[in-house]
Parts: sequence; C-alpha cells; structure tokens
Amino acid sequence: MPFSLRFAVRLAVPVAFLLFASSDRADDKSAGTYRQKCAACHGPDGKAQTPAGKNLGVRSFGDPAVAKMTEAELSAVIEKGKGKMPSYGKSMNADEVKAMVAYVRSLGK
Repeated sequence: MPFSLRFAVRLAVPVAFLLFASSDRADDKSAGTYRQKCAACHGPDGKAQTPAGKNLGVRSFGDPAVAKMTEAELSAVIEKGKGKMPSYGKSMNADEVKAMVAYVRSLGK
C-alpha cells in the first residue's frame, strides 16, 4: 500500500472516532440539560404527559404543529421562551441550542 494511502487510513480512523464521540457527548449533554430544564413540563419522552405539561397545555414534540416548525423557529422558542416557558438564550450558546433542537426532534419521532 502506498505511503499516502496508509497515512490516510491511519488518520481517518481516529478522526472518525472523534467525530462520533463528540456527537455522542453532545447528545448526552443535551439529554442531561433536557432532563434538568425541560422534562418537568415536556416529559422525559417529549409527550408532555406530566401534570405541569397538562396544566400549561404544552404540546407533544410529536404534534404536527411542532413537527413542522423550522429549526430557526424551535431555536427561537428555546432562546426566547414562549408563554410560561422560560428563555434559555443566556444560559445556552448557539451550538447547545442547535443540539437541543436536534434532541427535541428525536423525541418527536
């Protein structure tokens, strides 16, 4: 095998590991943040079947109206809040908000 190909293969494996590992860490962080800040109302599964969620009329992430929201719309709700939902724009950076949108989408499936 030519040197450049061997080098590329040796480099590709650790790079792929780092990409997948960092993605898992982001998912883990989003899941932890969700449990801490969101699950009381939205429920651990995103279906909003909690006493607080029912009392506030929170929609399930699987609701068609929520499912058709754009990434920008969901990001704005997380950053600015909506109704009784507090804003998290000061406590979450743009990458964390984006990861949370992806996590919320995964709960809606």
